[in-house]
Amino acid sequence: MAIQTIDARGLKCPQPTLKVTVAAVKMTAGDVLEVAADCPTFEKDVRDWCIRSKKTLLWIKQEGGAKRCQIQF
Repeated sequence: MAIQTIDARGLKCPQPTLKVTVAAVKMTAGDVLEVAADCPTFEKDVRDWCIRSKKTLLWIKQEGGAKRCQIQF
């Protein structure tokens, strides 16, 4: 199981979600992607992305001015 991180702070919708989509191609079953983003719609966007992609959103929390989450593949 590998953990990959993406810092998408400073990017606006839909760029953080697009970065998740690009990274997803390189992920294998069991891998975890950790993403930090400060886009105001990021939480809703990443939840919707996980549902559409059938991936597991492990957690999402506020850290400073950004949201941080982990997605399991």
